[in-house]
Amino acid sequence: MAARVFEFGAFRLDCDRFELSSAGRSLKLERKPMELLILLAARNGQLVTRAEIAQHLWGSEVFVDTEHGINTAVRKIRQALGDDPENPRFVQTVTGKGYRFSAPLAPIAPVASFAPAEELPKTPIAVPPFRRQKPVGLFVALAVCALIAIAGIAFYRTRYHPPEIRYTQLTDFTDSAVSPALSPDGRMLAFIRGSDPFLSSDQIYLKMLPNGETRKLTDDDRPKYGLAFSPDGAEIAYSVLDPHSFDTYTVSVLGGESRLLLKNAAGLSWLDPNQLLFSEIRSGIHLGLVTATPARSGLRDIYFPAHERGMAHYSYPSPDHQRALVVEMNGNGDWAPCRLVSLNGPSESRTIGPGGACTSAGWSPDGSWMYFTAYVEGRCHLWRQRFPEGSPEQLTRGPMEEDGIAVEPTGNSVITSVGVQQGAIWIHDDRGEHPLSSEGNVLAVWSPPKFSQDNSILYFLLRHGTDDAPAELWRTTVQSGKSEPVLPGISMLSFDISPDGRQVVYAATNSSGASQIWVAPVDRSSASTTVGPAGGTSPHFGAQGQILFRQSEGNSNYLEQVNPDGSGRLRVVPYPIIEIQGVSPGRRWVMAMVPNSPQAGGPAPVAIPMNGGRPRPMCVSFCVPTWSSNGKYLYIPVEPAARTSTGRSLAIPVGPGEALPDFPPSGIPPLAQPSIVKGSQSIPRENLVPGNDPSHYAYVNTTVHRNLYRLSLP
Repeated sequence: MAARVFEFGAFRLDCDRFELSSAGRSLKLERKPMELLILLAARNGQLVTRAEIAQHLWGSEVFVDTEHGINTAVRKIRQALGDDPENPRFVQTVTGKGYRFSAPLAPIAPVASFAPAEELPKTPIAVPPFRRQKPVGLFVALAVCALIAIAGIAFYRTRYHPPEIRYTQLTDFTDSAVSPALSPDGRMLAFIRGSDPFLSSDQIYLKMLPNGETRKLTDDDRPKYGLAFSPDGAEIAYSVLDPHSFDTYTVSVLGGESRLLLKNAAGLSWLDPNQLLFSEIRSGIHLGLVTATPARSGLRDIYFPAHERGMAHYSYPSPDHQRALVVEMNGNGDWAPCRLVSLNGPSESRTIGPGGACTSAGWSPDGSWMYFTAYVEGRCHLWRQRFPEGSPEQLTRGPMEEDGIAVEPTGNSVITSVGVQQGAIWIHDDRGEHPLSSEGNVLAVWSPPKFSQDNSILYFLLRHGTDDAPAELWRTTVQSGKSEPVLPGISMLSFDISPDGRQVVYAATNSSGASQIWVAPVDRSSASTTVGPAGGTSPHFGAQGQILFRQSEGNSNYLEQVNPDGSGRLRVVPYPIIEIQGVSPGRRWVMAMVPNSPQAGGPAPVAIPMNGGRPRPMCVSFCVPTWSSNGKYLYIPVEPAARTSTGRSLAIPVGPGEALPDFPPSGIPPLAQPSIVKGSQSIPRENLVPGNDPSHYAYVNTTVHRNLYRLSLP
């Protein structure tokens, strides 16, 4: 039988070999997404309903959560194809119905070496129409694929040979090194010695390549990121988060005091000695890309995200200074795919690179390749894409992750931070500190763990096993240490538990790639149901059972609420918010970041009273306030964690009915002592999950081990 092979764009889909490829290179795509892609391609241009997809992929597997399974399969197809769900080239969503493959498709018949020439087909193979009355044999063109699916996936996995990459270790710390930056001549390597490449309170170090000693350059405990050498290699610029803005400082490669280079400037790099490329805040936290001289003359806008919550943190100019790669946060505050913009003035921009969250980028010296580190299927790896119209190619794989890119002047290699990260829950109680979880990876960044109101159960998001495993909601009984999944197989972005412990509200990605809010009983007595419009995030239960959430409307985010049956949707406060940070146990306060606080004089964390009234500033600068599980204490972080410190928080007693005590007019300042609010206590930890009193709390102990490596490029 002739092979079933389709070509579309830069891709080739071989059904018999269960293979998707581009430019002769196999692309990673797992079994269910591959089967769905074949199904959509065979029905090219026709609507394939979600019911048909579920029947084709799972048949009678009635216990499978097909709703989320379809969403996951579509998302992985789009990631493999580099397809933007907002402007799809290949897989189009038909809202409420299903999907259709919308790209021009060319069925072809490749020459088989064992067949005589006269036996080869003379015309392209036609794809037979779909026959509803024969669900087992949906497509004649897919018959071979259906028969050999299990063997095909095994062949697909064993056939792939990743490009040969050589790793050369450059640092050998027992802790971590991140955020690599190279001097223009490639002889000096700067980095942050710590585990966090973004807003790290750790210090900047310098190493002469290849085998020079490592020297500490800074003594600056403020959160920092974005290292870049000056054109002459004499200084290193870095961004600092001050109370209400980002500022850029420089430090000499010889060490010494840092000096302020530019206020309201972040992610700075030099186009030439007299022209800077950097990001600035125009209002709230809206961070966009501009160019100007070091004296800030000739200021010119390059790119501002459409959403007021959007933040273009990093930019990487092309060698000819005509374009730049931008690493940005979207309206939800999540890292978005990278973006390619023109430096010749405001113009249309486009997403570029893999479909996952992009964390760094770079260019080859001749501008022919773009490089990215991006989270795809839960892990951060190195990718490249040929400029201008190539397809993303994954260069590294496996449990070791890469982050940060510094391309060497030769263009033959890049320097990146390579390592692993694992999160486990620990408890601080009358017995001291001891681990509560030992398996899987606790994802505290997505949604912090939460105690039940009686402190007996701890809920958290956990990922087990493979890259594409779901971030499931788990619970652990504190006394026994017994753990179990709450809703097995459902991948969540964030969650909240009802005060009575009977329901969970969570945000998950829907079929269009947008966030959707769901409500489900904890005992799984009935299926999850959707609540509110698509795009809702950060759900929490309100005082009367309603759902509080963040919703993007226009270019701003708002705090809204809706009843579990979808009725009664309304905006809680008239002013916009940046994000929801939490809700008090009694549901009297919503902790949120607002873009403009009159009392704080800029963006600030505030407590919004649910019974009406003005919001109360919590902190002078950014912080994440949390409540004890019984509502008697409010915890404010005042010192950030660093490589040699776990940070510090204040446990502030709260009056009856969650009445907040008197704070300073602008909120609690950094490094505040307990005397600032009567009855407060210092807790030696920044990020904690409060229990019922200051001596009982949990925290996620994140173990990170990363070092800098030179990776040769294939």
